[in-house]
Amino acid sequence: MALKTLKLNPQLETALASGHPWIYRNHLPTHSLKTSDWVRLEAGKASVLGVYDADSSIAIRLFQNTTFADRNWVHYKVKQALELRTLIDTTQTDAYRLIYGESDGLPGIIADRYGRFVVIKTYSKSIEQLLDDVVWSLVKELKLKGVVWRKDKRLESLWGDLPPPELTISENGLKFIANLYEGQKTGLFLDQRENRQTLKGLAREKTVLNLFSYNGGFSVYALAGGAKHVTSVDIAAAANKDAERNISINGFARDQHQAVTADVFTLLQSYGQDEKRFDVVVLDPPSLAKDKSSRHGALRAYKKLNMQALKCVRPGGLLLSSSCTSQVSEPEFKKMLSEACAESNMIGQIIHEAGHALDHPVPLHFPEGRYLKCVIMRVLKAS
Repeated sequence: MALKTLKLNPQLETALASGHPWIYRNHLPTHSLKTSDWVRLEAGKASVLGVYDADSSIAIRLFQNTTFADRNWVHYKVKQALELRTLIDTTQTDAYRLIYGESDGLPGIIADRYGRFVVIKTYSKSIEQLLDDVVWSLVKELKLKGVVWRKDKRLESLWGDLPPPELTISENGLKFIANLYEGQKTGLFLDQRENRQTLKGLAREKTVLNLFSYNGGFSVYALAGGAKHVTSVDIAAAANKDAERNISINGFARDQHQAVTADVFTLLQSYGQDEKRFDVVVLDPPSLAKDKSSRHGALRAYKKLNMQALKCVRPGGLLLSSSCTSQVSEPEFKKMLSEACAESNMIGQIIHEAGHALDHPVPLHFPEGRYLKCVIMRVLKAS
């Protein structure tokens, strides 16, 4: 296959050689590339292949190979990704990420397993040309019923059967109802799995407030860990109904859980004024920034939320604070927490911090692959 070659600024040699998978539009010279064109990029002595996207700010997604990404190469990368997932105890968990895009060497493609179904999402039109080979590889390696492509909250069958409207999956031995058609991300927030498990070990005999609770993931784990009572808060009534169903299918009593449909900012203000306190507060908001220009606004919003949440933690209690905003780095997130504690006249002692689980690996050459930050801290009054 004849490939066009673009020569980049020699200063980009280190970036190309490091394995970083992105080239932004402003780094390209004048060219005649069209979406889905393969191109060889050269900078100094470094040479890599990539696929061009005319619409994305990430102009070229790079593949660290010197020949065209054919079926054999895609199959090799898929097998490499699946090998890592063999570390997951699949007797207890049957919903997890199989392919994590750039982090698994397949830029712009994610694939999540829900039982015997796989849901694929793509983040660039340019890499859709690889879908057939990815699906072929997954079907060859796994015993599946169906592989689907999620596009704008609709599913397109790529192989086998379409999934039912709802699936019941297992996560660390707990049950959750997954709607692969309308649920967030590909159906569930799989990236918080191990952080939920950590909370479970800290919840015994505690009262827990779970904010932005979605389908009650942290709530179910808290109850499984022996929490006395859990309050789940989400602005979406449908999410709260899902949380109540997940509480029920795991065998917990109704009086152990309350679902509150409300705006979290408003409710926290009310709880603060009423001096309502909990032993553990979980704060897991959705992403608060879409791009770098929104980063400062996101940090302000995080600070406001965390200051409000701190008022709801009894002295000596725990705050689990999380961020899935990729534009906010881990140091920035912890600095925000420090400022929120200081301005609330509180001391925060970090007892645990983590990112996503092992099915979301982060290559050393691609720190952008880590978007999730999760900090658990004990909250004390400043003297």
